[in-house]
Amino acid sequence: MMPEARTLFLNGTIAEESWFDDDVTPQLFKDELMAGSGDITVWINSPGGDCVAAAQIYNMLMDYKGNVTVKIDGIAASAASVIAMAGTKVLMSPVSMMMIHNPMTVAFGDSAEIQKAIEMLASVKDSIINAYEIKTGLSRTKLSHLMDAETWMDANKAVELGFADEIMQRVGSAEDMEPPAVSMLYSKANVVNSLMDKVAAKCAIKSEPTRKTKADDLMARLNLIKNWR
Repeated sequence: MMPEARTLFLNGTIAEESWFDDDVTPQLFKDELMAGSGDITVWINSPGGDCVAAAQIYNMLMDYKGNVTVKIDGIAASAASVIAMAGTKVLMSPVSMMMIHNPMTVAFGDSAEIQKAIEMLASVKDSIINAYEIKTGLSRTKLSHLMDAETWMDANKAVELGFADEIMQRVGSAEDMEPPAVSMLYSKANVVNSLMDKVAAKCAIKSEPTRKTKADDLMARLNLIKNWR
């Protein structure tokens, strides 16, 4: 007898520890994951959180014996987008969003400590790109640029780029229904740069064209001054 398919929900911030039982931790997720067997569906609606905790959950799903269907019904941002990449199949609601960006941290100390933090962030970024690369097949350079720009994708763009496989449809709808042709990719960096360019253009001081004065006119003015004195 085949084990019954199960549904898990990953809602909220991802953290190593939960102080008020409102965060998703690796231990809590593991308890739910290992409570049964068979294929599972993981619904994700999370703004992200701790990248190390997310990496643990990602590895749990990658190592899980059954099929893992990931369904994004709200947002899979930052670290949550990494977890989504562990799905055997990734589906997105037509009104959901996915966001990827560079890892961030808080550093304190002298220049050596700051340099260590920079190197750590570079290593974390490489590890995140590994998950994106396995799922999408995009080049590491392309993925790095998307992360640099803090890229927001709607369902269509996520499918187009390979971050998702399908867009969820109403049960019983026509299977051959064509998805909307419009897709959206929003880059925070590009928007900020475009805004700054427009502001700079508006604030630019236009220089007056240089007026050329003939030598004869200058001599006439000098003679006028002499005569006046």
